[in-house]
Amino acid sequence: MEQENALEKERNKKYNDYVKKVTPKHSCGLNCLKAFLTGGIICTVGQMIINGLMQTGMDKETAGLWNTVILILLSVILTCLNVYPYIAKWGGAGALVPITGFANSVCAPAMEFKKEGWVFGVGARIFSIAGPVILYGIFTSWLLGVIYWAGGLLGVW
Repeated sequence: MEQENALEKERNKKYNDYVKKVTPKHSCGLNCLKAFLTGGIICTVGQMIINGLMQTGMDKETAGLWNTVILILLSVILTCLNVYPYIAKWGGAGALVPITGFANSVCAPAMEFKKEGWVFGVGARIFSIAGPVILYGIFTSWLLGVIYWAGGLLGVW
């Protein structure tokens, strides 16, 4: 019995050593820098789009709306060309947090399941990643609105 425990401990130690050996090491500082650069590049491209649209005579608000549409379109195109996943892998949260990341999270499942058809593939899977974000975002907005409304009735604000 004692010998079996010793063998099991040795096997567990070898396994843990193997896991440590094959597990990739991550640098938090480097990951933060990559996310900062990626997000910064996306925002710089967005600002360049706004500036270019304003030079055509658009007001700032309209240019901002078109900027959103163009960034979403670019994200969807890069997702369809299988480029955005590489950007997201390298840039982490810097590529996933902006609106381009949200567009990617809606487009990617649709692309992945398109072979299953328009209804059971694209239609059923398109919001599989973004759906919870939309659901809980709307629910939280509603809940905060109710709290704000109740606070107004009670004279809190």
